[in-house]
Amino acid sequence: MNTKSLFRVYVFLLLLQVAFLLPAQTIGQTTYSPTWNSLKNHNTPQWLKDGKFGIYTHWGIYSVPAQGPNCTWYANSVYTDSNSVARKYQEATYGPLEKFGYKDFIPMFTGEKFNADEWAELFQKAGARFAGPVAEHHDGFSMWDTRYSVWNAARMGPKRDVVGELAKAIKKRDMKFVTAFHHAENWFYFPTWDKRYDCGDPRYSGLYGPIHEQGALPTKAFLDQWKGKIIEVIDKYDPDFIWFDFGLRLVTDSYKQDVLAYYYNKAAANKKDVVVTYKSHDLPTGTGLLDLELGQEANLTYYDWITDTSIDDGQGWGYVKGLGFKSVNNLVDNLVDRVSKNGYLLLNIGPMPDGSIPEEAKERLLGLGKWLQVNGDAIYGTTSWSVAGEGPTQLDKTREYGFNEQNDLLYSAKDIRFTVKGNNLYAIALDWPGEKVLIRSLAPEGVTWAGLYPSEIASITMLGDGKELKWEMTKEGLSVETPQTKPCDYAFVLKIVRKKPFE
Repeated sequence: MNTKSLFRVYVFLLLLQVAFLLPAQTIGQTTYSPTWNSLKNHNTPQWLKDGKFGIYTHWGIYSVPAQGPNCTWYANSVYTDSNSVARKYQEATYGPLEKFGYKDFIPMFTGEKFNADEWAELFQKAGARFAGPVAEHHDGFSMWDTRYSVWNAARMGPKRDVVGELAKAIKKRDMKFVTAFHHAENWFYFPTWDKRYDCGDPRYSGLYGPIHEQGALPTKAFLDQWKGKIIEVIDKYDPDFIWFDFGLRLVTDSYKQDVLAYYYNKAAANKKDVVVTYKSHDLPTGTGLLDLELGQEANLTYYDWITDTSIDDGQGWGYVKGLGFKSVNNLVDNLVDRVSKNGYLLLNIGPMPDGSIPEEAKERLLGLGKWLQVNGDAIYGTTSWSVAGEGPTQLDKTREYGFNEQNDLLYSAKDIRFTVKGNNLYAIALDWPGEKVLIRSLAPEGVTWAGLYPSEIASITMLGDGKELKWEMTKEGLSVETPQTKPCDYAFVLKIVRKKPFE
């Protein structure tokens, strides 16, 4: 053997030795063990940091009665409260609960107009960078072809693999795929201990949940199925984003750790980045991304977070007859506000029982997409700045973990939010400021100064207009003359291009 051959063998043996000595996470990919210490090493994917905005859908059996305010809790009210508005509506419309139960809505959940490509195209036009369905809600009805239960959309109702079809349609358009899971709540959603109704009949426990005494803890069989369904969706549809509802707190640590480790490790093996969201403290901090239902942070945060909220104005979540919708102006302002504070937005849409999306929802989504076409540079790929914003309109700061969304807030031109990307600082006025806009946070003196020197400013334009604008730095702040015509209908973005101040 010559010298070159000996050297190659030596190098190979040395590399082999290093490979065995180094921990697994230093070689090619990160691996996770099912412990919180290990799972805390997971980070928010860059695609989510850049994408900011996504859409998910609440579509299921609850879309048939279509009663609010929150139609996804309709069946729970029907079965647990004989004096509820839901129960009175149910029996007046469909007859006694003993004869017509929740399961009897399934043949009416037809989905004949469901078109995954049409949904995905609409979400893309709305500017969403990630999207997907609720895979299973509290009601125990799976929206995919699962081996764990015959009570699923592939075998009953629409007789379509909704999750599978949406996975293909959404990924085809280069959006990341979302699946949401509420099925831990199935343990308590129906009173399976009440023998008067079909929920207490063992023949239907695949839908209503296993029969158990009120207040009992989930069984091993229930938790095994909870875990199995999630892993099945991971293996079959390869989601980029898994969203969990508050029922996650019912699940013991070991099951949650197993699911997260399986998901994160499979993603790492496939060389992709994924995210898991959770509410309140249902997971230890750092193991996933905090979700604020119907809420947003009042101030800039050191951690990133996401909001899940609904496009309707009454928090109907699924389709509800006669429900109103948020305005496009509201949707734009609240997207901007969240992004400026280090947050992201997941917006819910409630399709009708036939699978069509309400026209009012379509109009709002297309309006939001139109705004993003003009102003997306101030949202996508940005990060929060050292100051979130300024202005007189303030959110409720007293409520934790969400539920502080105020749809009656009317932001003014004095309400300004900041984002930053590269050398560009974006100042977003949440209403038309008139001939001039004054940005007080950029004043050269005072405790609110955010650190922008006048000599840093290379140019200022408004997105959608593009012409350089006149400006001056005063003691009150940065004063900028606006274009003569509005470039869009809602929030207005000043693009401040910066340079090094002493060059």
